[in-house]
Amino acid sequence: MKKLFIVLAISLFAFMDATAQVEYKVITSVESIVPNGLGRSRLISANEQKDYKEYTTTQTEEDKTRNKSKRGDIRVKGFDETKLLNFYNLGGIRFQNIAANDAIITSKINTMIEEGWELAFVTSAVESEGGKGDGKGIFITRYLFKRNK
Repeated sequence: MKKLFIVLAISLFAFMDATAQVEYKVITSVESIVPNGLGRSRLISANEQKDYKEYTTTQTEEDKTRNKSKRGDIRVKGFDETKLLNFYNLGGIRFQNIAANDAIITSKINTMIEEGWELAFVTSAVESEGGKGDGKGIFITRYLFKRNK
């Protein structure tokens, strides 16, 4: 009888885990790599939900209707914007600024973990100086969190 009870209990927990709903949240850091400290660096977190289906059309051979959603409807007005420091200043690359950004980003990650989020995935990309006179560049990182609802 005990064995049956244990098997049922394990089965129940396995079923509960399989039906658990998960929500995801993306946090994005944008760090300027524009020379002379002229860029802007931020940590961005949306506070609004959007349904991608409202802004999606499907193109087919028969139906080539353009997507007519308005960009203004896609924009999110509710978001958190945390100031970060630029990688460069007039003297060149500032390692102290990178360390400061790391401390702020770590604080955000730790706060989210305290709120029940789990850091599931991190991806980054860079668009850097493209040659003489370009003067543009960003280092972007997306942090994907998940938690059970």
